Amino acid sequence: MFENDAVPMTKRDRTRARIREVAIRSLREHGYDGTTMRGIADEAGLSVGNAYYHFPTKDHLVQELYVEVQHEHVARATPELEGVDELADRVGVVVRTGLANLRSWHGIAPQFLTTAIAPGSPNNPMSPESAPARDVVLGLFRQAVDGSRTKLSAPLGDDLPRALWTAYLLVTLFWVYDTSPDQRRTDRLVDTALGVLRFALPMLRVRPFRRTVTEIVGIVAGRDA
Repeated sequence: MFENDAVPMTKRDRTRARIREVAIRSLREHGYDGTTMRGIADEAGLSVGNAYYHFPTKDHLVQELYVEVQHEHVARATPELEGVDELADRVGVVVRTGLANLRSWHGIAPQFLTTAIAPGSPNNPMSPESAPARDVVLGLFRQAVDGSRTKLSAPLGDDLPRALWTAYLLVTLFWVYDTSPDQRRTDRLVDTALGVLRFALPMLRVRPFRRTVTEIVGIVAGRDA
């Protein structure tokens, strides 16, 4: 066997991959409420017990979906970031491509919000269970900040990606409730917020302003005092 040969999938791996494939398709087509472990098991040709053996709850499969959606976001955003060096513009690329990637989900998004909004829910974006999906999009915001020609000193530069991600969550929440045609109010909100960011960046040269912004960003990012 050559060193580059792919490692064959075990029966367990194939079963797990089949469950994941069926679950993600069901979640995309029927939403959170319309997807059940029994339905997943039936379509995958497995017993319900077997499905639960590989994924203890439906929420574990939702996490698989979240990871896939975030990788789709990265695939959309990465080429659009090329050649863009203004920080606000780079942040705009990440936010707008993220919302564009979610557009087809708008009708069923409230179902996922119901399970994600509770602080103790495993589907809460800030939960330990959500770390794989969260890390993907945090990496995208880190790429946006680090690739900018605006170089921010620590700790502001270190904390900013997570603060931007938190702001993106709030924008997404607004988007879920936005009933305007094609969620145009959300687009206006993003444009206006980016305008504020463009205005604020040059003011970071003013020490009191920079100190205040650094503190606020640090609090949002969860940095200890």
